[in-house]
Amino acid sequence: MKKFILIISMLILFGCGPAPDVSEKVVWYPKPKEVKAFELKDQYGEVVSNQDFTDKWNLLFLGYTSCPDVCPMTLLKLTHVYQSVKNKSDLQVWFVSVDPNRDTEEKRLAYIKHFDPDFKAVSAEHSALFPFVRDLGLIYAINQEQTEEYYVDHSASVALINPKGQLEAIFKPTHTAGAVPTIDDKLLLADLEKIIN
Repeated sequence: MKKFILIISMLILFGCGPAPDVSEKVVWYPKPKEVKAFELKDQYGEVVSNQDFTDKWNLLFLGYTSCPDVCPMTLLKLTHVYQSVKNKSDLQVWFVSVDPNRDTEEKRLAYIKHFDPDFKAVSAEHSALFPFVRDLGLIYAINQEQTEEYYVDHSASVALINPKGQLEAIFKPTHTAGAVPTIDDKLLLADLEKIIN
């Protein structure tokens, strides 16, 4: 009886399935986190919300179209991941622009086409965008003394949202001295497949 109670307790604590054997670059949540209700706009001016997460695995990356290094490098790697997934209909990639003042729908549309036109390129005013980003456990900041050319500081991690619309994991970038922090696409793909399967 005690053994039975112990097994039930462990199932409640850790979920019904075993934890995936992922790399040290993954923050995996045994109990996925709910994502609060949000509304953003995609590159076609269509409203996207929590409903757009459902029935697919979703990879989200923060960035902006004027970004000189991290963003294009990471999106290129996410393109490789997307192309390597066996069933592309099960995966959706989101580029979340954290520079809504410069990144218009037209600019996001032109930018994302360089990587994959199937990707979502979304944004919103900061009043909607900042709470959404914070809810994912990511961050961004813009220098208040804006000129025509300015940089936006933002997380280089990639968030994974499960088909129920919950935050499942965060894929962390590799930091090397003198190099731009970016994700390892091969490692991300391997970890992603372990989590999905």
